[in-house]
Amino acid sequence: MKPAVEPLLQSSTASTFETLSQEPHPSPESLREARSTLVIEESQIQPDQPVSSACVTGQEESCPFWRVFSSTFFTIFLAEIGDKTQVSTLLMSAEFHKPWVVFLGAGTALVATTLIGVGVGQWLSSRLSPRTLDIAAGIMLALISASLLWDVVQL
Repeated sequence: MKPAVEPLLQSSTASTFETLSQEPHPSPESLREARSTLVIEESQIQPDQPVSSACVTGQEESCPFWRVFSSTFFTIFLAEIGDKTQVSTLLMSAEFHKPWVVFLGAGTALVATTLIGVGVGQWLSSRLSPRTLDIAAGIMLALISASLLWDVVQL
C-alpha cells in the first residue's frame, strides 16, 4: 500500500463503517454504497491494475460479461441441484428410456421459463425500485415457505 494513500484510506473507510454501524439494520443501498466506496479506494491505491470488484449492480460498463455469466450460472446451478425439476427429469428418463429426448425436452422447457423470467425481471426493473423488488421477492419466498410448511404439518 502506498504510504501517502494509507491515512486517507483508513479515515474514509473508518467513516464509512462508522456510518454503517450507527444503523441497526443497514439497507442494501447503504451496503452497496459502502462497497462502492471501498472499490473506489482500492482503485486509487492500485491504479495500474484492473479492479475486478468494480461490478456492484451489474449495470456498470466495467462489469465484464464473464462475471455476470459465472455469477448467474453458479447461482442457478447450485439452486437447481436436487430440485423437483431434476428429480422429474430423472424419473422421466428412467420411464421412457430415451435420455436424449428427455434432455432436449427439459432443456427447452428450462430455456423457455428462463426467457420468461428474464423478460418479466427486465420489465419489472424498469418500473420498480430494487428495494421494492427485494421486498416483494422476500415476501413471495416467505409465503411459499409457509405454504410448504403448512403442507408438511397437514400430513
